[in-house]
Amino acid sequence: MALKKQTNKENNSPQEKRKTNRTFEGLITELSSPDIRKRRWAARDLSEHGEQAVSALLGALNTEKEFVVQEAILDTLENIGGEKVVTGLLPFLRSDNAALRNSVISVLQAMPESVALHIIDLLNDHDSDVRIFAIDILQVLKHHDAPQWLVSVLKDENHVNVIATAVDRLAEIGTPDMVKDLLAIKERFPDEPYLHFAVDTAISRINGQQ
Repeated sequence: MALKKQTNKENNSPQEKRKTNRTFEGLITELSSPDIRKRRWAARDLSEHGEQAVSALLGALNTEKEFVVQEAILDTLENIGGEKVVTGLLPFLRSDNAALRNSVISVLQAMPESVALHIIDLLNDHDSDVRIFAIDILQVLKHHDAPQWLVSVLKDENHVNVIATAVDRLAEIGTPDMVKDLLAIKERFPDEPYLHFAVDTAISRINGQQ
């Protein structure tokens, strides 16, 4: 029996579609496509265009509702890296979308040198949630100043939840010379039993008792 000849429609696979419009302009156009797959592949392929693509990717992230496309955009932005990417991602720390916000934090954690330029401002932000997110970034940010930044939070911060988050992080990266700053927290907040517990736990871990 003769094989049935394939029609153009049958040849029009997702992979074939991906091979079209691979120019920079074509990829930018596909970022707004109604087809989720096209938007996702466009976000991935824009990695080849480096910093030229950052503004378009950030704009798309601001309106994109599909998580798989958001992740593709963020993967590309992380691959591109640099100050422009970090500056563009910081406003997303105020997003009401928790999944997107957490993904942005993960990307920022991968760019320690660029993020370091903004940490002080984030730790002094008027929004306590943003200050907490800044400490979350410091959780795995491989930067030599991270412990000192956290100590500055202990000394200058007044919001209990922000301080508690800093104490938890110092339990992981603190050094013995910081114990006095941790003990001072118990004196400043005598009526916060959870904070006292967190301080005791942090000191025990720093001293190698746990």
